[in-house]
Parts: sequence; structure tokens; C-alpha cells
Amino acid sequence: MARAARLGLLGARALALLVVASVALLPLVSSDDGYRHCERVVRGWADSSTGREKDGDKLSLKDLLFFLHIPRTGGRTYFHCFLKKLYTNAQECPRSYDKLRFDPSHPDCKLVVTHDDYSLTSKLPRERTSVVTILRNPVDRVFSTYEFSVEVAARFLVHPNLTSAKLMTTRVLTKSRAVSTLDIWPWKYLVPWMREDLFARRDARVDKEHSSKKINAYDVEDMVMPLHEYINDPVAHEIIHNGATFQITGLTNNSYFDGAHEVRHCVRQHPDLGHIVLDVAKNRLDQMLYVGLTEDHEESARLFAHMVGVQVLSQSGTLNLDLKEDLLSENDPHPSMVEPEEEEINEHLNSTHGWQNNEALNSTSDEQGNGNMTVGKLMEAYETCIARLRKSQSNRRKISLKKVAEANFSKEARKLVPEAILKQIISLNSLDMELYDHAKKIFTQEHLMLKAQQSVVGPHRQLAEQKGTVEELLLLL
Repeated sequence: MARAARLGLLGARALALLVVASVALLPLVSSDDGYRHCERVVRGWADSSTGREKDGDKLSLKDLLFFLHIPRTGGRTYFHCFLKKLYTNAQECPRSYDKLRFDPSHPDCKLVVTHDDYSLTSKLPRERTSVVTILRNPVDRVFSTYEFSVEVAARFLVHPNLTSAKLMTTRVLTKSRAVSTLDIWPWKYLVPWMREDLFARRDARVDKEHSSKKINAYDVEDMVMPLHEYINDPVAHEIIHNGATFQITGLTNNSYFDGAHEVRHCVRQHPDLGHIVLDVAKNRLDQMLYVGLTEDHEESARLFAHMVGVQVLSQSGTLNLDLKEDLLSENDPHPSMVEPEEEEINEHLNSTHGWQNNEALNSTSDEQGNGNMTVGKLMEAYETCIARLRKSQSNRRKISLKKVAEANFSKEARKLVPEAILKQIISLNSLDMELYDHAKKIFTQEHLMLKAQQSVVGPHRQLAEQKGTVEELLLLL
């Protein structure tokens, strides 16, 4: 854990060195030669990354489920409120979020949920692995990434200075077996960066009167790094912008692919090469078992339960064939489901000291194997779980942001951000914007396909029950 803790505390300086080192490794060439070199690099990577995805029926759950968790999309909610109820603790691959010690060779390993990018599949049995993910509107994801960076970093402000905060964190993590936010990409870079900035701003205002003047909650300069500075920093360019595209293509700075930094650099230097990477990302989405949308949270949850949950329960032998209570219905709004702006704060329930310090999280532990589970019961359990997590994380967020009181982030506050900044975020995330549009098309197809299939479940349910075969029903779902 000591090594993981040290990595978690690298901060902005270490990341800056990483960027410089990556660029230094690139060949020294002229402008024209540089473009041709980059085109060869990007096309060579793309050629090696395609043609290996289509290996059977993508709608059939394979032996191993890889939940590719794009940060700030609600993936932690799915993990705790769906997957922890579908899989036993023994079936979850140990230390999924801990890249340094993750080992997929565990004999009972059937579930991987991680921020590691798609390159992780090089460590997995590709032919026996199904991939699922959730995408979010890129502008909202940038906002949420900024907000969460501030929220977690602000928790350290209880310390008298930055040195004390780092020392105490190192001691706690050295003694703890839990996985910390500071061990996990991208927060192991983003949180220390923001933490250092928060302390610097606090120190700068100690001897002067605090100014309450602000443009909006995202521009409280004397307390928090303003959003416009955040999105233009080299760290944001390295990790945040077009992050979903780079994660799905396995090209983040956390990649298992050694050449990821060069491909990423070439795309940034020559944006017109981005379409090559984007095509690979779209192809990856096309081949996934399930693609959800954060903004359409309720329908995404229902689709996940029907497209993934049914098959997991079938494989475990705990599926009750009676699904009649949970057919999709546009007239059943399920008001207990959270709205997107509420859901986004439920994602990370870990304190700065580890995942396990949360009562609501612990109360949602392994419930799989209770027998006679239906999709309807799974959705009921999900809604109960997410309500607890929403309350817990909402309280945590309020407490954290009290330390930077004027950074009062909310959906309403986002509306006060200048239009020019919003346009800049869109421009900086052009690949993600197009990938998100593609994900919406896939989501619509998933919805229509499931409704069409469920329309024939009724007439065939009795036949399936008489034959006593789950497989017969799954052919219809």
C-alpha cells in the first residue's frame, strides 16, 4: 500500500514531469514530417486495435464482465446497487481499482469494475469477456470532474498546512488495506493537484480580508481554482478533455499500452487525426454488451437490469422466470429514481481514507444468491440502495464544501457560467461530444430492441415455463 500511497500523492508536479517525459520521447522531426509520422503512428495503432472485437454474439454475457467505469458517470452507483447484488464477493476480481496489484487470474474472477482504460483487456481473456460502460454529456462530465476534485481536496483543509495533510494521509494509507481515492486514476492526479492549489489559496488570503465578490460559484478565485483556469491547465488537457474517448480506446496516461502517450500526443498536435481514434472508440461501443447514459438514468438502469442483470442471474441459477411485473413502460415513471443532477453525487462513496468507511456502502454488501430473484426485485433493491447512497453522499458533499463555502456547486449555479466557457469546453472535448452522440444512438437501439423483444415475452412465457429452461426465455430477452 505504501507504493500506492506514494503514487497517489504525486500531484501536479509529477504529472507535469510525465507529460514532459512523454513528449521528450517523441522523435525530433520537421512540421511536415511530424504530421506524416503522427499519421503513421495513429493509423498503425488503429489498424492493430480493430478487427479483434467481433467475436460472437455481443448480447450474450460471457464468463467475465468488465465494467469500464468512465469517471463521473454514475458507475459507482451501478457497482454498489446492481453488481454487488448480482455477484458474490468471491466472484469480484480482487482489487479491481488498484492497478498496481490487480490480478485477473483469480480462479473465481467474474467481475471487473475499474477506471482502468480499455487496454486492460490485454490482461483479460478477451474471448470470454463482455464489456459494458456508461457515457455522460461531456460538458456535464467536465463540470462534475471539477466539482469532485474540489470536494475531495477540500476535505484536507482540516489540516493546518499542506505538509501536515500529506503526512497524515501517508500514515493512514500505510496502515490501511482499503483502496483510497488517492490510489485510483484519475483522482490520484487530480485530487493532489487541487489540494495543493486549495492550500496555496488559503495561505494567500490568511493576512488579508476575504473578498466575497464573485461572478459565480465556479469563479471564486481567492478560495478555489476557477473553472476557466482548470479547463485550460495542462493537467486537464492530459487527463480530462476527451477523456471518455481516450479511455474507451485505451489511450489514457494510465494505459497498459506503452505507445499510448505518443498516439495521444499526435492527436492533440494534429486534431484532424482524431477521427481515426474516434472511429475505434465508436466501434468499441458498438461491440459492447450494454451502453448506458447518465442523463437518462432511469431508463439506463432498467435496460441494465434486463440486458445484464437477467443473464447474470440466469448463470447463477437465481433467476425467477416471472418477469411480468417489470416490463418496460413509458407510463411508469418510478418517482423514487433519482434525477441525473442528484445521481451524479452518488458515484464516489469513499472518504480520503478508503472505500470501506461508509455505512450506506457497507449496508449494500453481497445480497446475491438469495434465490428466486426477479428483475422487478432487482430494481426494487436498486432503488432502495441508491436512496441510501444519495443521502450519504449528499451529506458528505455538503460537509466537504463548507470548507470552501462560496464554491456552492449546483445545477442552478452551472447556468451562471459564461457561455464562452461552455463553448470552450465543447471545443476541447470535440471527440467526446461526437462519441456521446453515437452512444445516444446505441442507447435508442437498445431500448427499442428490448421493447420489441419484451412484446413477445407474454405469449411465450408460458411455453418457456413449461419447458423449464431459462435459456428459452433469454432468447426472447
